[in-house]
Amino acid sequence: MLTAFARAFKTPDLRKKLLFTLGIIVVYRVGTHIPIPGVDYRAVQACVDQASAGNQGLFGLVNMFSGGALLQITIFALGIMPYITASIILQLLTVVIPRLEALKKEGQAGTAKITQYTRYLTVALAILQGTGLVATARSGALFNGCPQAASIVPDQSIFTTITMVITMTAGTAVVMWLGELITDRGIGNGMSILMFISIAASFPSALWAIKEQGDLADGWIEFGTVILVGLVMVGLVVFVEQAQRRIPVQYAKRMIGRRSYGGTSTYIPLKVNQAGVIPVIFASSLLYIPALIAQFSKSTSGWKTWIESTLVSGNHPIYISLYFLLIVFFAFFYVAISFNPEEVADNMKKYGGFIPGIRAGRPTAEYLSYVLNRITWPGSLYLGLIALVPTMALVGFGANQNFPFGGTSILIIVGVGLETVKQIESQLQQRNYEGFLR
Repeated sequence: MLTAFARAFKTPDLRKKLLFTLGIIVVYRVGTHIPIPGVDYRAVQACVDQASAGNQGLFGLVNMFSGGALLQITIFALGIMPYITASIILQLLTVVIPRLEALKKEGQAGTAKITQYTRYLTVALAILQGTGLVATARSGALFNGCPQAASIVPDQSIFTTITMVITMTAGTAVVMWLGELITDRGIGNGMSILMFISIAASFPSALWAIKEQGDLADGWIEFGTVILVGLVMVGLVVFVEQAQRRIPVQYAKRMIGRRSYGGTSTYIPLKVNQAGVIPVIFASSLLYIPALIAQFSKSTSGWKTWIESTLVSGNHPIYISLYFLLIVFFAFFYVAISFNPEEVADNMKKYGGFIPGIRAGRPTAEYLSYVLNRITWPGSLYLGLIALVPTMALVGFGANQNFPFGGTSILIIVGVGLETVKQIESQLQQRNYEGFLR
């Protein structure tokens, strides 16, 4: 990987793309530290320092995706999360709404139209989430147990509230624009790169916090153990993310005039982790809903006590079991809507392709569905086990739920890193390919 980056910096056009990407990253990180108007910065910092020493509560996942900007209530507080949510919603609606499905099949023009819808939905979600964040900050519920939480927003007038929501919505639009700039003029997928940076930015402070809280050899034993666990997890994730089942496909030879077409062999790559990190995000978001309802509810009934004792702490056996089962369920659900065996089988039949030993048409679709279900089982179990690592750390080391080598963060960082390196290597190969001249 380091060799690929070194070779890329020696290539003039790739060097420009890398430097442009680094410049956008610097702008993004600067924006995550600029507070929005109407916020008492000293009160926020006091509560953030207290929250970083313990659990960051219900907003830990969103705070991780924003690079720590959410709890500091900066102009990029919402980060890339509204765009991720909008993309997932549009992808799910593509299966339900025929109009979106038709746009998806239209090629580049249809994809551009869906991207435009994603932008509109991102702005709408940013307004909704920004309003919720401002309301939570005004009520003092953003930092439970912090004495200065009630004074984070000194002026609670309507004008100040609207200004804060507009500022955060504009910040989300700017983040979306920066991500698209990286995609067009930089290296890799812009949104993925910004998500990578947001998560990686919290690693040094989280690791040092574990060292400071440790007792063995002034915390260095715990620090080294966490580093070792992180390296093992990275190796495991790289191994599984690269694993795939290749379904061989043979295309029949056809004679059109005097020309011969087809007769080639290829394969359909079915990844073990076909769903990626989406099931973990879905499961985490779904488990946050009852805890969020309980937090804002003023009731003192038994259901609120049960939720606070089982679904808030994160280390309760019921929470662990529900989290694991939801990840497995959403892995199968997302694979079912993102990969259509019948559509793949019809396209193969249309172009004269077939799987050796399997008849074209319905038998091919049934075979693909069978193989996909078989490999999704180990992929979903792997996702569940990786996602439970923060919980194990919470019990074993007394770490917070935003354990630096948590399942979601490792999956995203390794996935984005592998994809970016592949793009760099492919561009290097295109520029250095000698072809038949050698």
